[in-house]
Amino acid sequence: MEAYRPRGMYFEDFEVGLRIVTAGRTVTEADVVNFAALSGDYNMLHTNEEYAKSTPFGARIAHGLLVTSMVTGLVDRTGVLEGTTIAFREINEWKFVRPVFLGDTIYAILEVEQKRPLRRLGGGAVTIVVEVRNQREETVMKGRWTVLMLSREAA
Repeated sequence: MEAYRPRGMYFEDFEVGLRIVTAGRTVTEADVVNFAALSGDYNMLHTNEEYAKSTPFGARIAHGLLVTSMVTGLVDRTGVLEGTTIAFREINEWKFVRPVFLGDTIYAILEVEQKRPLRRLGGGAVTIVVEVRNQREETVMKGRWTVLMLSREAA
């Protein structure tokens, strides 16, 4: 049997300024219903169309944490972190800028902002600026992630 070879980037592969754009994903009714059931968050903004019509949004919106979770999946699909991530360490300065409506398609733009070796962990910390946009190119959320990445030497 052949050994698994991670396709993710190692700490040394990340350079400040590196930009990665994910694929897009449409937020569906099923996504919102399943997230409400999983999280227990049945807030009427997400689950009651008639109530949502009376809000400033005028329609149901996706849970902010659902969309954040979807972005982690979109990033995973790029393969950049596959098999080389030690841990997802921090989410900082995360802002929910605009609502995400059912039917919106989201994607993320990632840009490496900083990297710091952490030899005792066998890798280093990579800080990534994350901007999530919808199909109209509007920013819907943004912030910074810090991910601990494995070093080639430690692999």
